[in-house]
Amino acid sequence: MASKSSDYPHTPDGRYFVVSGRLWRLSNPALPVEVRAHLVGELMAARRAVGVARRAGDGAAERQARAAVDQVKTALGERGPVWWSDGAPDENRRMAANTRYAAWYAALPQNR
Repeated sequence: MASKSSDYPHTPDGRYFVVSGRLWRLSNPALPVEVRAHLVGELMAARRAVGVARRAGDGAAERQARAAVDQVKTALGERGPVWWSDGAPDENRRMAANTRYAAWYAALPQNR
């Protein structure tokens, strides 16, 4: 079974979770529960479509499915414009040790 973001440490401000030392942006917490649930369902369908297309060797379908994944992740707030308004930079996909979260990350038990 795939891991969930809740299985990993979250930054104190709730913007990222950390996997193998890398920050990954969390979904916008201001999204209504129903909207988030609908988008997560769309995301899972798009990810399944990526797998189906890859197994079929259908490059065009895979590109289309990956575009759908990107569109939904943007709608969730995990990509694209940041969902916070305090002017803090987006540090998505950066190594935590090289960001403003470095001290926080260094203090974590290094089991992730």
